[in-house]
Amino acid sequence: MADIILTLLPLTFLIAAALITKKMAESMIAASLLAMVILYKGDFLSGTIDSLYNTLSNSSYQFVIFILVGFGGMIKLLQESGALSGFNNLASRLASGPRRPLLLAMLMSIIMFVDEYLSVLAVTFAIKGTTDRNAIPREHLAFQANAVGCCLCVLVPFSSWVAFTVGLISDFGLTFDDYISSIPFMFYPVLMFVLLTLLALGLFPKVGTLKESYERVQNGGPALLSEEQTRSLVDIEMPDNTRTASAFNAIIPIVTLVAGVLIFDNDLIHGILLAVAAQFILYISQRLMSISQFFQYFFEGAKSMTTLAIVICFGFMLSNANQQLGLFDLLIGSVGTSVPGWLLPAAAFILVGFTTFATGGCWVMQIIAIPIFIPLTLAAGVPVKLVIAAIMSAVTLGYSCCFYADSVFMTSAGSGVSNMRIIKTAAPYAVGVAVLTLAGYLVAGFLMT
Repeated sequence: MADIILTLLPLTFLIAAALITKKMAESMIAASLLAMVILYKGDFLSGTIDSLYNTLSNSSYQFVIFILVGFGGMIKLLQESGALSGFNNLASRLASGPRRPLLLAMLMSIIMFVDEYLSVLAVTFAIKGTTDRNAIPREHLAFQANAVGCCLCVLVPFSSWVAFTVGLISDFGLTFDDYISSIPFMFYPVLMFVLLTLLALGLFPKVGTLKESYERVQNGGPALLSEEQTRSLVDIEMPDNTRTASAFNAIIPIVTLVAGVLIFDNDLIHGILLAVAAQFILYISQRLMSISQFFQYFFEGAKSMTTLAIVICFGFMLSNANQQLGLFDLLIGSVGTSVPGWLLPAAAFILVGFTTFATGGCWVMQIIAIPIFIPLTLAAGVPVKLVIAAIMSAVTLGYSCCFYADSVFMTSAGSGVSNMRIIKTAAPYAVGVAVLTLAGYLVAGFLMT
């Protein structure tokens, strides 16, 4: 019993501290250090240093650093060149009113389906000015961008998520076609995408925090709520008296980025480098800035992501510590042959969804869950497409609702909405869709097994 308490203690502390203090950076660091104490005991200091080194050498974290540096620089250049202001003016003319800005944001998410980082950062930074001018609370934009980005990454079969998942299931003799056949059964992302579309069209009721946010704006309040105890993890603000340049100075780099990602086998780093090169050619040739100013702004943008990079570093440390403490085994390792075959899809959805929420690791969770559930599924004679779908639905649910997941941090960085408020806005909708999804897997498992 004591071992179970110690295993759950860092995560419990993080959730309690974040809810009480609303200070995500401090809560994350404290929870990570608590995990280090539990894990390494008397060798706490050396163990913490080793964990830091391991995180810094982790290819996934290195990827995040490249993304943060690249996007931070790109965004600052878009602002200082006047391209972002020009894009906002164009978007305001094309998408006015209570619905069109959100539909435009959804269209942008669809175009940038290849990676959730690309989707949430680009969409929130590009569209928030338009939604503000049309009295749409930032909470709605943040909730939509985060959820749509995660949903599309599993539903569109050419994303970085799908490529990773197909690689994992191939170890069990399964192929890309098996993944494709599972997409219609990915109930959570399908239903959530439909719900978000209806919300954007004003055809679904607003409840909870989203309803309160709309009431605030309708009563003359700000589109972005300033929370006293919460500070932004990203230090990028729109400069005063910024110039306005052609919207194409924003559109061309974004199109270049997406094209680069697609050309170079869904690699986001290639896309970012090509987009920055496009910005250099555009802005220098039009004399929107000098070469020295270009690099100055790029480095300022990269520097603005420092706090977020540090917090995510400690997030990786906490996730790794949770794994070593046995949290993953505790939450999903109890599944065995005693579970009836028809219940496997529902069991996978509940256990993987909760574990992903608890740990904030989507790809790590797949590495752990797929080798557990796929062999059980094949042995029990359950349609494998159901369990693949259940795992991907669960990962989408848990990752998009975890307040310290990378995607939520990125959404907070782009929208200015705190990560805790994003999750509070999403919670009633996510819970409702999750209940329907669970019912769907119970019925499908019973009928198809």
